[in-house]
Amino acid sequence: MDNIQFFNRYTNKLEIENVYGGKWVRWMYENPVGKALSEMAAKPFISKIYGNLQDSPSSKKKVKPFIKDFSIQIDEFLPQEGREVSDPYESFNQFFIRKFKDGKRPFAKGDEFPAPCEARYFGFNQNTEDISLPVKGAFLKPKDLLGNAGSSFFKNFENGPVVVARLCPVDYHRFHYPDDGKILKHYPETGKLHSVNPIALKSRADIFITNERYVSILETENFGKIAYIEVGATCVGKIYQSHNLDSDYNRGDEKGYFLFGGSTVVLLGEPGFWELSQDLKENSLNGTETYIRLGDTIGKKIL
Repeated sequence: MDNIQFFNRYTNKLEIENVYGGKWVRWMYENPVGKALSEMAAKPFISKIYGNLQDSPSSKKKVKPFIKDFSIQIDEFLPQEGREVSDPYESFNQFFIRKFKDGKRPFAKGDEFPAPCEARYFGFNQNTEDISLPVKGAFLKPKDLLGNAGSSFFKNFENGPVVVARLCPVDYHRFHYPDDGKILKHYPETGKLHSVNPIALKSRADIFITNERYVSILETENFGKIAYIEVGATCVGKIYQSHNLDSDYNRGDEKGYFLFGGSTVVLLGEPGFWELSQDLKENSLNGTETYIRLGDTIGKKIL
């Protein structure tokens, strides 16, 4: 059984991911019986039912064991609004969408492109069919990701940079704007809710275009147009847009959050506006994800 490895930018070494529900994910996407059932499990109503259970008061009992099992630095986070540190969350979902304390994740400034979420990242300066994450030919073309509603923007993102940020269940699950700007268009794309774990991606390369997702086309001050795509996954109760998408935004502003489950944010950029950080580029070419904290640099403006 292969372990999932990623490069941790902050320890400067390869680490093995502690996968939440790892045995279940492997069974669903590697076992013949599990594969047959994965289509049923990927139906949105299944994930929404499971997600709703995480809102129940009884789900709160899972919080302390989860913090311990995954070594979460809970002192970096705020309690739920209106609750005390001694009893910070009324349900597992409230713990799941916890917020960082002010100053814990400063955003890179100026020409530096900040990470929009805390995640394991793949990134490529040119979006071509031979990129590997973890399978070559994964569906990351603008036409596939944006769907018919985004057809007027297909050409903007052809052969531009692409970033895939995979949020594990243990991660902070809010996502933010990487720059100042405005939204040109936004819309949902309905679909299934397969796992976005690398185990599942090896079995199904089409997950990013068949899963439920929300697409926003951003016009940014420093990085040109960006297609900002939130991809749902198994057991994600909802992709929630907490920011008014019809109003302007500033770098670092919260855009929204995922309710329970691992999820993904995909960014498509225009050619010639920005390029990736060296470590992210090199690790991605080697087929390895890079763990990057919210707000840290993932690229820079091309001057």
